Amino acid sequence: MHDLVIRGGTIVDGTGAAAYSGDVAVKDGVITAVGGKVGPGQREIDAGGALVQPGWVDVHTHYDGQVTWDPLIGPSCWHGVTTIVMGNCGVGFAPVRPDMHDDLIELMEGVEDIPGAALHEGVDWRWESFPEFMDALGEMNHALDIGVQVPHNPVRAYVMGAAASGERPATEDEMAQMATLVEEGLAAGGLGFTTSRTKFHRTSKNEHVPSHFANLQELRTITQAMKRRGEGLIGVLSDFDEPEEDMAGLRQLAAESGRPLYYLLVQFDERPDKWRKLLELSRPNGDGALIRPQVCPRPVGFFLGLECSLHPFMSKAAYKEIKDLSLADRVARMRDPAFKQRVISEARQHRSNIMQEVTAGFGKMFRLGDPPNYEPSEDQSIAAMAAREGRTPEDLAYDILLERAGKELIFLPFTNYTSRNHDTIREMMTDEQALFGLGDGGAHCGLICDASIPTYLLTHWVRDRSRGDRLPLEWIVKRQTKENAEFFGLHDRGLLAEGMKADINVIDFDGLQLRPPHIVRDLPAGGRRLIQEAQGYIATVQSGAVTFENSEHTGALPGGVIRGRQKGPQTA
Repeated sequence: MHDLVIRGGTIVDGTGAAAYSGDVAVKDGVITAVGGKVGPGQREIDAGGALVQPGWVDVHTHYDGQVTWDPLIGPSCWHGVTTIVMGNCGVGFAPVRPDMHDDLIELMEGVEDIPGAALHEGVDWRWESFPEFMDALGEMNHALDIGVQVPHNPVRAYVMGAAASGERPATEDEMAQMATLVEEGLAAGGLGFTTSRTKFHRTSKNEHVPSHFANLQELRTITQAMKRRGEGLIGVLSDFDEPEEDMAGLRQLAAESGRPLYYLLVQFDERPDKWRKLLELSRPNGDGALIRPQVCPRPVGFFLGLECSLHPFMSKAAYKEIKDLSLADRVARMRDPAFKQRVISEARQHRSNIMQEVTAGFGKMFRLGDPPNYEPSEDQSIAAMAAREGRTPEDLAYDILLERAGKELIFLPFTNYTSRNHDTIREMMTDEQALFGLGDGGAHCGLICDASIPTYLLTHWVRDRSRGDRLPLEWIVKRQTKENAEFFGLHDRGLLAEGMKADINVIDFDGLQLRPPHIVRDLPAGGRRLIQEAQGYIATVQSGAVTFENSEHTGALPGGVIRGRQKGPQTA
């Protein structure tokens, strides 16, 4: 008898092949049959009329702190994700010297907008080395599997101390020590090495992160250690201010090390076609470099709200007088017409280019709504709506923030939305090199909530998009399951086939819906974060155990830490 049978579903197996009807059987955490009719199971799920597909593989998260206190790993767990990969963008919490805990928290707080107080209370620091961190994760029970990459910033700080955040180049000995730490991390099961070369990544003290100062030789030394092991990927976040020169450096790293490299590809308004240049520069050219862009399937955007980190009136002196009041008390004060007039009439106090956008970019601000709309048209912007109503954008934005008792959100797309539609995103997604990612689960707690992107792939790109072409169901599932898993060396998952790991979603495709993001205060020390739930996941199966039914946790925690490359049944 099978342990579990998923009966009579529409099977989308992750290969990209056309969907078909049949059963899926599971025994001892492994898929034993796909398609046709199978015998009885100790547990059966009626999937008639529902999709049956592999669990989503999310390769760009920042749950590095959250996994140490949260066994469920939300919001990802509510969106059918069965495998996450963290340690992205060169940030993480290992290795770490005992006297540098605060430094790594300041780095994570500044770069990824994770409340420092939550990290101080929640992270127990039962490790110093990267292998010890992996062991600590392995002692915990989670609802999904966790892959970890070795992050450059902790490695550099561990070797160079305070000098890591200065302009002094690393010495040859220091570079060799970093390479040894990365090699040690890969030996302990790290999936790769990541670094950040962007000027936008700063600590909570507004200082550049250590990897900002690393030169190409430092990266070459580290990636040569990866060549010696013959394991791991290289992940890079860069501004690409000089596309030809910067991509040439990445090509050198990939070609010399023989390791696959991925970089994060987005569109910025200032240079809206630079992404196409980068894409062409990263294509195979005979030098042996394997390079792939990681793209985001929707705009990377800020949520502006009275409970969020940012909103258009936060720099006004009048608002600062009430900023520490409860939400209900703030809303009550803001509903006073005299107070509203005072806030709107005051001058803005800008601190950065981002704040200029947040306080005055009304042509690119939109009411998010319920269900949330991530592809609004230009005539739905706050500026356009205000013009039609004969009022100022500030006046309209103020009123929107008071909707739903002060919980309404304004969506400010920050990247990938120059043309005010998803056509550029679709072009990125459909490039044969592209990997789907950039969900940033666990990060940007008061600004962004893109861990729901796997669900969005089905609701928007497959079913609901009305402002342009949609994308095929089978193709979408393959890209976010099998292709992501294989690129990261996880050949045991991402596919419904005999012998594969039983990570499975059963989804009510017609009833699948994203809920609006909202703020909760469930982090350690009462820290806040944005979360977003979904409706329509009938069941999520992790390693053969049903972990969620109708979005409710069953109590099962079968997930574990992934130790390096995983062989599939045909390569075992």
